[in-house]
Amino acid sequence: MHRAPIAVVAAIALCSCVQTTAQDYVVIDTGQSLCYDDTGTEITCPTEGSPFHGQDAQYHGIQPTYVDHGDGTITDTNTGLMWQQTPDFVNKSTHAQALGGAASFNLAGHTDWRLPSIKELYSLIDFRGIDPSGWAGTDTSLLTPFIDTAYFDFAYGDESVGDRIIDAQYWSSTEYVSTTMNGDATAFGVNFADGRIKGYPTQPIGPPGQQFTKSSFVRYVRGNTAFALNNFVDNGDGTVTDRATNLMWQQDDSAAGLSWQQALAYAEDLTLAGHDDWRLPNAKELQALVDYTRSPDTTASPAIDPIFNTSPIVDEGGASNYPFFWASTTDANMSASPGQWGAYVAFGEALGWMQPPTGGPYVLMDVHGAGAQRSDPKSGDPANWPNGNGPQGDVVRIFNYVRVVRDVVQEPESVPTVGEWGLAAFALLILTAGSLMSSRPGYHPSH
Repeated sequence: MHRAPIAVVAAIALCSCVQTTAQDYVVIDTGQSLCYDDTGTEITCPTEGSPFHGQDAQYHGIQPTYVDHGDGTITDTNTGLMWQQTPDFVNKSTHAQALGGAASFNLAGHTDWRLPSIKELYSLIDFRGIDPSGWAGTDTSLLTPFIDTAYFDFAYGDESVGDRIIDAQYWSSTEYVSTTMNGDATAFGVNFADGRIKGYPTQPIGPPGQQFTKSSFVRYVRGNTAFALNNFVDNGDGTVTDRATNLMWQQDDSAAGLSWQQALAYAEDLTLAGHDDWRLPNAKELQALVDYTRSPDTTASPAIDPIFNTSPIVDEGGASNYPFFWASTTDANMSASPGQWGAYVAFGEALGWMQPPTGGPYVLMDVHGAGAQRSDPKSGDPANWPNGNGPQGDVVRIFNYVRVVRDVVQEPESVPTVGEWGLAAFALLILTAGSLMSSRPGYHPSH
């Protein structure tokens, strides 16, 4: 019979005792440290059982850790992704140019750069930023973007060339599986000026004779091509564990729309599958659930893995659709009530009311794409927003749905017993003895 060498046996014995499970998809904390109520007022972070307890600033996840290599590259040591430190702030790119430019991009001796996926790009978002939308000022040195400028160079839109200050969008490689607006082919991007994800047209748009192609900034990435791959397991008890992120999720949702305060309370008060440490997810955790291969229009489903159950809704146009979901993250802005809006992720179409250029009634359409991250007032009456909010007329719902989350404490795959440690020690002893014998002059294993 063929037998394994003693060294192999010893190695197997040792490995079987200490094998553990690594975290493959690291969701970095948002960085938010301030607490707010639903009127927009900054408050002392509430104690357990108090109104507004459980918001983003009260839970601290994996903190960002970057390394500046001094050669124009930054490595995120949590995700293993290396980033271009300084984009081209003079020449914005169309989506086709952004994709094609990666092949010839050479930085710090590396030539394997790529346009990041939307989840890779969103891993950089930092919710210490302040949204300047509607701000009347012009001095951008007074503003705080949604990215860590201690490591990543950043520029707001250049008003001297017709940009708005908030025109600091970055392309991702993730294309929307449906279309937005008037059937426009679309790719997702992150706006690091106002802290949102939306879909942007990739083909020429506009009336005949006035067509233009959207251009945005580009920040290339390399390394860890397996980043942002979920690994869902149905626990059979109303929960789903993502072994990639070490997060456990509620399989169903709240089945009803809730205000932001109600959403926080729903999560904090829930007991499910024997666990009572549920919380409202922050924006980055919630976006980690999005399945960008799905949309209501193309798969007749929400943009989430079908292992989850998502309540259908009737949208503002009377059609079947899927909800927005609250995050615990406040989308702070430059207004007199900076914390009045909360972040949400659209697992159904991100609808908006658009008025035709020639005037007439507003038309409801998917303006941003399923998988967009936007914001809603934390309280109030949606009827007060008949034409939505912002330049694309984002529908305002206020009463959004909830899917709660909790952290999973990762246990070793195989916890060594006393007997296993003894076997490992015995194997090492044999290995050591064998090594000593083999070192004796004239020793031959057949003797």
